[in-house]
Amino acid sequence: MADNDRLFQLRVISPDRIFFEGEADMIEVKTTEGDMGILKGHIPLTAIVAPGMLKIINGKDEKVAALLDGFIEVLSDRVTILAESCEWPEEIDVHRAEEAKLRAERRLQGSEGEINETRAEMALRRSLIRLEIAEKYK
Repeated sequence: MADNDRLFQLRVISPDRIFFEGEADMIEVKTTEGDMGILKGHIPLTAIVAPGMLKIINGKDEKVAALLDGFIEVLSDRVTILAESCEWPEEIDVHRAEEAKLRAERRLQGSEGEINETRAEMALRRSLIRLEIAEKYK
């Protein structure tokens, strides 16, 4: 199989920019249905993206980003991700993520009065993902 026979077009769009546009052999993404690996020719689907790592593989080149919520549309020759937020490891503000983690933990421990528990858990999850990716891939 020729190299370009296995490549598909990938676009990752966030509210403030086109985060990534190019070709990929494979991507790995977390959805509300679980982790997915997507290759060219994948069955068409639309899914909700869950906070997690986006891995973009193109030959020996591998890029990793923090992908925080959104939607993914998979077609046989292209994938589009509409992301609430997406950050490369070097773009992550570790200090800000640490502060967000501490705030979420305080809320979940009940030290800040009535809270929306689901919202606090999601904030904690997003901050932990940012910290993990910044630490592992910066």
